[in-house]
Amino acid sequence: MIDISAVVLDSLRGLAFGDAFGDRWFAILRRDGAAALDARTPPPEAVWEWSDDTAQALVLVRELADGGGVVDQDRLALRFAAAYADDPYRGYGPSMHDVLRRIGAGEPWREVVVGQFGGQGSWGNGAAMRAAPLGAWHAADLDAVAEQAARQAVVSHHHPEAVAGAVAVALAAALAARGRGERAPARPDFLRAVADRLPDSDVRSMVRIAARMPERTSVRHAAEVLGSGYRMSGPDTVPFALWCAAGHLDDLHEGLWVTVAGRGDIDTTCAIVGGVIAARTGVAVLPDAWHAALEPLPPIVPEATE
Repeated sequence: MIDISAVVLDSLRGLAFGDAFGDRWFAILRRDGAAALDARTPPPEAVWEWSDDTAQALVLVRELADGGGVVDQDRLALRFAAAYADDPYRGYGPSMHDVLRRIGAGEPWREVVVGQFGGQGSWGNGAAMRAAPLGAWHAADLDAVAEQAARQAVVSHHHPEAVAGAVAVALAAALAARGRGERAPARPDFLRAVADRLPDSDVRSMVRIAARMPERTSVRHAAEVLGSGYRMSGPDTVPFALWCAAGHLDDLHEGLWVTVAGRGDIDTTCAIVGGVIAARTGVAVLPDAWHAALEPLPPIVPEATE
């Protein structure tokens, strides 16, 4: 096991903040509608618990630490299954309950994952939601970012669109991390830089559409055009999340509030945005009250503890 860089930990913590913050809003919006959102009233809970987005990102970072940045797919599959068995109540999607239980019971992960949805595999957003810290890890080598993001994706999500979504998020986090200390690129330029390295896919097409949106596009309109995760698929989640992140690369706090306003699969879109932006900014900029409320992350390795 090797030391984990501060940039990777920043991305992971940003992901956890986005996940926990976003997850609170499902109940708030059902109860209060848009009033609390329009007023930007922070969630009232004393503890903001994170969900499976963060749980799986923790597993992935541990895998990177043990593998020196290289994903061992067999080991990662077993780690995902073990983390699920230890705490299955983190909001896992219905298909992932089945996948992780079967892997944990000893079925080969490739057969389980490929067999989902009539042999197409899942094209959900679960492979993308955990990918930002991997991008931060390999930020110096974008080819390694794409390769390792795809390797970790297919362990749970076989569909090419889910893989493309994971690669897109990892690339965005890598580009954000590479830009630390430099002037943030314009949103279209950042999104085009991500899209240019993606495989031919709906994800790539939608990221390119996001790059062409006028500067004054509202978050509601962007969510309507790009999708904000209501379908919980890679193409319906990742382009919107990256549009939000690309417009707020120097402002994690604002980026998360904007992302919530798009509604949809809020914990996942915010987790992606948090992981990408924090790879550039860190999380110290968030309000003290947010730091006090976030459910603590468990240690990754001894050297990575506070």
